[in-house]
Amino acid sequence: MDCKLDQNKTNCNCTYEPCSRKGACCECLQYHLKNRELPACCFPDDAERTYDRSFAHFARLVSQNRI
Repeated sequence: MDCKLDQNKTNCNCTYEPCSRKGACCECLQYHLKNRELPACCFPDDAERTYDRSFAHFARLVSQNRI
């Protein structure tokens, strides 16, 4: 399967500018899970901008019906 890097980048809401994994979803997911966190695409834009990608932050947002 070929990575659709350009197409993925148009849907990526990551605001971390020096990120080398933008659009490379498999690399991004692997990186964040290794660090016990979730990638930007799991969060609404305002929550993503906090750079808190923790499972706990995700759970708080779910409990607030924001996800």
